[in-house]
Amino acid sequence: MTQIKADFSGRNGFVTGAGSGMGLQIARDLIGAGAQATFFDVKPAPDDLPAGAHYVQGDLRSPTDVAQAMADCYEAAGRLDYLVNAAGVLLLGRDRSLVDMDLDVWDDVLAINLKGSLLAAREAVPLMKRTGGGAMVHIATIQCVRGDDAPQDAYQASKAGLIAMSKSIAIQFAGDGIRSNTILPGPTETPMQRRWVDNPALMEATEAAVPLGRVGTTRDMANATLFLLSDAASYVTGTELIVDGGVLAKP
Repeated sequence: MTQIKADFSGRNGFVTGAGSGMGLQIARDLIGAGAQATFFDVKPAPDDLPAGAHYVQGDLRSPTDVAQAMADCYEAAGRLDYLVNAAGVLLLGRDRSLVDMDLDVWDDVLAINLKGSLLAAREAVPLMKRTGGGAMVHIATIQCVRGDDAPQDAYQASKAGLIAMSKSIAIQFAGDGIRSNTILPGPTETPMQRRWVDNPALMEATEAAVPLGRVGTTRDMANATLFLLSDAASYVTGTELIVDGGVLAKP
């Protein structure tokens, strides 16, 4: 899968969850397209960062960590053009139906997936205003717009909250030239889905349920994200882009 063709030269972005998976791919591709990018994650930096990557190890749940990292990102380039909220946790086996779930699991998932994204957006808005505008993309999931007979209620609720938050940002700050959109990935091969490595039959069953016959890749999600960040999407805000191989279109 090739990277989307776009020129982000002279632009600067901040990507949460950039230590692995979708966030890492998105941040890499921003740099590959000419931008500067801050990679923010609670995990230590991976070994294969691209040249010029600025990696910050911090806790997305900490207002202090987020504010300092975002300020440093702005200071390094004198501008902030992009925010990608790609950080997220899926606590398989612990995140289940609301009637069975330990409430600490609910709190932990929402603290990272929703409150952490709020903290990042709250810091980004005034910096984007100084820049003259910007674009945000928030990574949700197709699971937040449908029910599930194997529920992960905290994950689904937190990601649904991202959609509402993104729409509110889009309307509040359109006059400042700030756009905000959400990606809804379908089944995607990332470190979050380690169960597929241990159970190839589950992977095959998942692929069989996708009309295009395969699960998504991190590059699929990065390409969609870079499109929404790019000037080619300058008239797109307050909406959701479904990237799921056709799953939600099934009867």
